[in-house]
Amino acid sequence: MAKKNITFSDIAQYTGFSKTTISRYFNNPDSLTLENQQKIADALTALDYKENKVARILANGKTEFVGILIPNLYLHYYSQMLNQILATYETYGYKFLVFVCNDKEAAERQYIRELLAYQIEGMIVLSHTISSEELASFHVPIVTIEREDRYTCSVNTDNYMGGLQATSLLYKNQCDIYIHINTDVPPETPAYGRIRGFQDICRDQQLPHELILSDLGNSYPEASKRILPIFESIEKKYANQKKGIFMSNDTHANILLNLLIRKYGTFPEDYRLVGFDNSPISSEAIIPTSTVGQQIDKLAQEAMELLVMQMNERKKRKPVPLAEPIHRIVTPVLICRDTTW
Repeated sequence: MAKKNITFSDIAQYTGFSKTTISRYFNNPDSLTLENQQKIADALTALDYKENKVARILANGKTEFVGILIPNLYLHYYSQMLNQILATYETYGYKFLVFVCNDKEAAERQYIRELLAYQIEGMIVLSHTISSEELASFHVPIVTIEREDRYTCSVNTDNYMGGLQATSLLYKNQCDIYIHINTDVPPETPAYGRIRGFQDICRDQQLPHELILSDLGNSYPEASKRILPIFESIEKKYANQKKGIFMSNDTHANILLNLLIRKYGTFPEDYRLVGFDNSPISSEAIIPTSTVGQQIDKLAQEAMELLVMQMNERKKRKPVPLAEPIHRIVTPVLICRDTTW
């Protein structure tokens, strides 16, 4: 025989409470005493109640879905960030719909339309092809991470401090030439702080330096292909000099490390190397790489906490919108490994 679906009426009859009280247990449990909450919880167990999520969504319009827009998954930072955001389900109970945008503006807009059609309650945005002003126009709680954020709440690493930390470490290693390799980052993007930090240390200490800004591609094979000629140029231009290289992220630092190992069979004495992120590739590389740790777990937790705060406010009878976006900054941690002394 088909098993009977347990209804609110069944639970009310079993407990002696009204259906309104049962509804409050599911939608506003704090309005009930702990004793009554426990009585209803015990009844759900005794009746083997299975919640109908679809019916609940239709009843209150709350999907418990959060959308995530992420640029790519080949950079280890993004895959680790996604992993940490998904892990917040244990704390907050929100489910996630994830789209990988691959730096395509049209695709990102399409994905946002789809997310809104699913009645998401909020979004976490790491992709960066659409301005924060346009994102704010969708009138859904949003938190951005490591991208332009003038009109949206955000959580970012103190990238400028990270740039200072990385370059200062290379300076302590007494290099002859200091090199920072990055993409051509717009000044309004938080990661631009890495460039400023590098330049300020080099200027203040009057260090010989070179800033190399180049399109490094959107995949591991592309990045490997484009970093190779940069490496060959550095080899030729700075032969017999001790080279301190600050890469913009751990994935690119690992590509450069691989090029060095393939050529020399080991990490050569005339190189020092620092990455950025402290994604797993930095500690698991054939030679563990020094890096600036972004505290990715903390960034994810702060972002979700800030988003949940906004989503909870929206659920109130008279929600109070934020007067201005909230921007939280997480301090980076310098991690010294085998590519610096």
